Amino acid sequence: MHVTFYTKPGCHLCEEAKLMMKLVQEDFPLTWTEIDIETDDVSHEKYMLMIPVIEKDGQALLYGAIGYVDIIDLF
Repeated sequence: MHVTFYTKPGCHLCEEAKLMMKLVQEDFPLTWTEIDIETDDVSHEKYMLMIPVIEKDGQALLYGAIGYVDIIDLF
């Protein structure tokens, strides 16, 4: 599964979510494209209060405090 991961520098929740995605990646075929919302006006407007956000096909699947089990449940 390939998802888009919206983040920004200095975001503690983003770092935790990225770590959880890396752990999931050890057991499931998970890949992602990372987008810094501070470099993209559209993403910033859409997700500035929600990050981190995991999105697939234009739909936000998970946001905020994202745990390992939350990501596993996507499979």
